[in-house]
Amino acid sequence: MPDKLQHNKGYLLIESVVAITLLVVGFLGMLALLSNSIALNRVINDQFIANYLAAEGIEIIKNLIDSNVIQGKPWNENINAGDFEVDYQSSQLEPNQGRPILFDENIKKYGYGSGNQTFFKRKISVDFVSPEQVKVNSIVNWSTRKGKFEINLEDHFFNWK
Repeated sequence: MPDKLQHNKGYLLIESVVAITLLVVGFLGMLALLSNSIALNRVINDQFIANYLAAEGIEIIKNLIDSNVIQGKPWNENINAGDFEVDYQSSQLEPNQGRPILFDENIKKYGYGSGNQTFFKRKISVDFVSPEQVKVNSIVNWSTRKGKFEINLEDHFFNWK
């Protein structure tokens, strides 16, 4: 019997090392999955913000056209073909300078007036398809560690009067 006990010595140590190795590999896998999930959540959040910034660019042009109509001016007055920057306070189109959009923590709004610099850049491209139709592209670009991204929304406005 003593020979059998000496023959089984060390099995408990080997089994423990194997079990600990399996647990560590499992935890590392879970941490990698969690890390990727957090990174993808950030990408989705950035896409969500960029989509709303692009939609806001389209709405600002629509507001400028509507304002012209309400004031009895030609529907496309002060709206020229080219690339422009606009924010929610814009009453006219400013030439595109490629500036990043700022986020004001106090009022929770994006614009060019004040706030912390973001990595979003918005360009509004206006093109006249005909004298009665204007095509507007609102393009938001940004770069992160995950790559370069762009959202491009397009709308067409017509002289409906």
